[in-house]
Amino acid sequence: MISKNESDTRMLGQECGKKCQAGEVIALNGPLGAGKTLFVRGLAEGLGIPPSAPVNSPTFILIQEYLGGRLPLYHIDFYRIEKNQEIATLGLEDYFFGKGVTVVEWGEKFPAAFPAHAQWWKFEITGETERKIKKMEKPC
Repeated sequence: MISKNESDTRMLGQECGKKCQAGEVIALNGPLGAGKTLFVRGLAEGLGIPPSAPVNSPTFILIQEYLGGRLPLYHIDFYRIEKNQEIATLGLEDYFFGKGVTVVEWGEKFPAAFPAHAQWWKFEITGETERKIKKMEKPC
């Protein structure tokens, strides 16, 4: 998909959120400013997460849980993680095989951490506001 602006990216997230089922794992890959967090905001809206729980990148806290929607949303960020040992301490199995939807930004840093059923999405900056967003068959 070509996203012409932030609204397009958010709408794609909303559509994804409306279709998500419990136990889905989505890895978002791409550079800073490519729209990953904006996509997650839309996904939260599609899941019916109340707007009183603003979705921000969990870069410093690593994991943010959003409740109150059709399904819980677990938003994880690998940006500041440097070693596999750090991944092991996060308890990812509880999220990946839980009752909610798990979205991980910067998933490409640790592809081996993901279950086989994970979806891989790649975000590319193609212009000032334009993004190319593509669902991949395998890790990026």
